[in-house]
Amino acid sequence: MSEQERSTKARKYQMNKRAEQVDTTRQRIVDAAVALHGSVGPARTTISGVAEQAGVTRLTVYRHFADDEALFSACSSHWLSQQQLPDPATWSELTDPLERLHAGLTDLYRFYRDGEPMLRRIYGDWAALPVRHRTDLQKRDSFFRDQLLEAFPDPGSARLRAVVAHAVSFWTWRSLCHDNGLSNPDAVHAMADLAAMTAGLHQP
Repeated sequence: MSEQERSTKARKYQMNKRAEQVDTTRQRIVDAAVALHGSVGPARTTISGVAEQAGVTRLTVYRHFADDEALFSACSSHWLSQQQLPDPATWSELTDPLERLHAGLTDLYRFYRDGEPMLRRIYGDWAALPVRHRTDLQKRDSFFRDQLLEAFPDPGSARLRAVVAHAVSFWTWRSLCHDNGLSNPDAVHAMADLAAMTAGLHQP
């Protein structure tokens, strides 16, 4: 191997090492933000706190993330990648409105129970979330509501829309299950009974 080839190889090795170090540092920062969001909540999570948790300087955090919104986005994406997310495409395969509602709420309430510590902090610090993320969460809940409403004979009913919107809310699940001790299946049946009564359908 010539001297030039060895030099080129050494440079590539150093560049790869630096890239690995950058990726490792970035992940440490994201992990620190996730830990703080899940323990003290977004409103009390500061760049200084993230830096201390990650073992880096504030300047290092800002080198990787231009602002709080960029860090929150990375934190959210990382946490969601570790969860089993609800699958509304599967619900939509069911044409019976109450069967679809049961399937959808079962899926949602499983997600809420699994992610309760983080979700409680996120929804509890609603005003501290970046506007785009609040909008995304609202759109997601509206999408879940609409997917479940679609199978009902009168999906445009204002009362039914309100009931189903209430049923898909994280806070509804938390009130029924965390605060009042219902199991997930019992909570699903309670909300399905309410929706069936509102829609004038017979609940099996």
